[in-house]
Amino acid sequence: MPGLKPIYCPTFTDAQVKEAKQISKKHTASYNQVQRAKLVLLLHDQPDIENPVAARRLGHHENWVRYWRKRWCDEGFSLKDKHRSGRKSAFSPERPSLN
Repeated sequence: MPGLKPIYCPTFTDAQVKEAKQISKKHTASYNQVQRAKLVLLLHDQPDIENPVAARRLGHHENWVRYWRKRWCDEGFSLKDKHRSGRKSAFSPERPSLN
């Protein structure tokens, strides 16, 4: 019994697929980028693959696949994490001198 067809089915340009192929082969790329690149290649070859099946092939949870499919459909192609503000600095940039 086949599962449900995925809601989000991103499409990738030839340049994006080429970038994903390059990153998936790099030994110096981060693990996360390599995994996302492999997902791009898998979705490019099999756009209607179900999320649980894609997740099993790549060793991730199906929610991870769902998240990246949705992000690529809504925000466009990127293999990098979103920028986060991080912790605020704990010191003031300028201090008056004690002379």
